[in-house]
Amino acid sequence: MKRLTIRARLTLIYGGLFLLAGVVLLAVTYVLVDQRMAQPFGVSLRDLPKTSPTTPSGQNVDNLRTLLQEVQDEAKRNALESLLTQGGIALVVVSTVAIAFGWLLAGRALQPLLQITGTARRIAGADTAGRGLHERIALTGPADEVRELADTFDEMLERLDRSFDGQRRFVANASHELRTPLALNRALVELAITRPDASAETRRLGESLLAVNERHERLIDGLLTLADSENELTERTPVDLAEICAHLTDQAGRQSPDVTVRRTLESAPTSGDPVLLERLTFNLVENALRHNLPADGWVEVRTGLVDGLPTLTVTNTGPVIPGYDVETMFQPFRRLSRERVAGTRGFGLGLSIVRAVARAHGGTAEAQPRPAGGLVVTVTLPPA
Repeated sequence: MKRLTIRARLTLIYGGLFLLAGVVLLAVTYVLVDQRMAQPFGVSLRDLPKTSPTTPSGQNVDNLRTLLQEVQDEAKRNALESLLTQGGIALVVVSTVAIAFGWLLAGRALQPLLQITGTARRIAGADTAGRGLHERIALTGPADEVRELADTFDEMLERLDRSFDGQRRFVANASHELRTPLALNRALVELAITRPDASAETRRLGESLLAVNERHERLIDGLLTLADSENELTERTPVDLAEICAHLTDQAGRQSPDVTVRRTLESAPTSGDPVLLERLTFNLVENALRHNLPADGWVEVRTGLVDGLPTLTVTNTGPVIPGYDVETMFQPFRRLSRERVAGTRGFGLGLSIVRAVARAHGGTAEAQPRPAGGLVVTVTLPPA
């Protein structure tokens, strides 16, 4: 019983109660008919004349009394059997119809709950946290318990939507506001180390400050890109992933001559934001180059259509990555073994931005470790 759906349980309850009521009604009718059919022909055996059984007329009366008794019993038995048979058939037919109507009525009564469940499922299946919270149930109908549940759910969605939207605005505004002082710091440091009377120690200190400032600028830029990529796209432009990869891999080959970059670029047309898609590709190639072997390392970039979907695959050599650590790498500010990012290897935003951009375009970003070391990251986007 616990494995049945609520609709099935309600239907069984409706049908069971109707069948029980029908059985009780049939039993009561049977008892009443049995009591009322004591003399089916309206003639009592006591009404027959009483004669001596030794006379011929007395024997005839006894025979008539016996015959009449048998006829009465047979008629009563036939009537009661007919009542049970016809009543049972009618009860089965009516109960079947009642169960069918109960199924329809239960579905009708549960329709508001199905609407609430559908809205919750769409929000839970959103690609990015906070996306889809703009949806509302907006249930109409009488102000009953289900309507109160739907209104409460809408109020909760409203508060969550404001919370997530405020968080995204805060990250974007903070990133914009932090860019100005960082740019000012860079300008002041560059001015100080380019002065003719600047000492060697001052220049070394300035170069260190510029490196720290550049690192902070890249962090702010990554946070801003992550915040922008989590918003839904309002405009889409036709883009070919092969063209973006060709441009970026040419630059990567010149910047990292120690790592071999292989390319297999077939046309993969899609649509979206060219800037975000370029940043997605750049992060994949940059991560593949940065987290590589110091010697004899290679990076392979492939684009094309897989099952009709534009696909970008970036494979690289590198350290062996446990399978359980792959999803950790898609979390912001985390690297392998759930370690907080520190040092010069990056901020841990690369793959986070990749997945956020892919989901903003209605696609996916997945990774698999190579048995020999390294990673295979596959981005699938919807066709143009």
